[in-house]
Amino acid sequence: MILASIKSSLLELARDGELVLVHPDRNHVAILPKSKFSSLRTALDNWSVVSAELRDIDSELRHGKWKDSASISDVSFMAPLPRTWSFLDGSAFVQHVRLVRRARGAEPPEDLLTVPLMYQGTSDNLLGPHDDITLRAASDGMDFESEVAIVTDYVPMGTKANDANKHIALVTLLNDISLRELIPREMTTGFGFLHGKPPSTFAPFALTPDELGGDWRGGRLHLPVQTTLNGHVFGCPNAGEMHFSFPQLIEHAATTRPLSAGTIIGSGTVSNEDESVGSSCIVERRMLEKIKTGAVSTTYLQNGDEITISVTRDNVDLFGSISQRVREASKR
Repeated sequence: MILASIKSSLLELARDGELVLVHPDRNHVAILPKSKFSSLRTALDNWSVVSAELRDIDSELRHGKWKDSASISDVSFMAPLPRTWSFLDGSAFVQHVRLVRRARGAEPPEDLLTVPLMYQGTSDNLLGPHDDITLRAASDGMDFESEVAIVTDYVPMGTKANDANKHIALVTLLNDISLRELIPREMTTGFGFLHGKPPSTFAPFALTPDELGGDWRGGRLHLPVQTTLNGHVFGCPNAGEMHFSFPQLIEHAATTRPLSAGTIIGSGTVSNEDESVGSSCIVERRMLEKIKTGAVSTTYLQNGDEITISVTRDNVDLFGSISQRVREASKR
């Protein structure tokens, strides 16, 4: 199934959006009865039952039997979950960790290969795929981070990786926006991110894992994630190079707490050891420039910059594209 949330004129759905099913052609959506299917956040609370009912409708949609539908061009997409209970972002790509730590003059943790890194980020006011990114000040060092993300159903505390795959309800893409010049000071306090991590952005479509077929295996998405900056390809690394799988990230997150249905877990910035595929964030490119030439030439995001993030298979934009423009706060 392909699920999405669209803007609704109904006051009770203004914050969470209206749940719809997306046809595989990505040209139209099934409008669902709101008395039974309101928001995705509500659906996830009883996912085992609701998902079975949604699959019945999805089958009708695919066979042209669902009559209440709308064209993609006539709806406005929000993040699949515009707000949720928890957003936990991992850092499962070892190459990214090494480069970013080097950029900050810090050593990678000794247990880098055995214990996942993870922080708890902003889980409300999540941005939709075409929302502007507000730039408070150029001196903040705004960066994009292209990632894969999952959405879970309810996960009991102590769930182990070998039992975690069944809790992955949906897969999507995200742009984990970072303010690089604010992060170093926050990290030295020992409390972690706050100002350095404003709300993240999400692709319009969230897919059930089976929708990805053989490209979803081992708890990883084995496809390239392409990022463009101002119309030029910035990077296209393969997401299958995750050191820690999503089930391992779930185990780590659920070590001391249960995870509410609707918890989002990010993969961390997609990064490959093969530098020829490019990068999924600016700080990596800056670090590579410094290593190779002794100087940094790539600037952080500026007013008017445009970022797109997508995953394409057989000429199909699987998750829909994140496509955003940076806007100075004073010029919005």
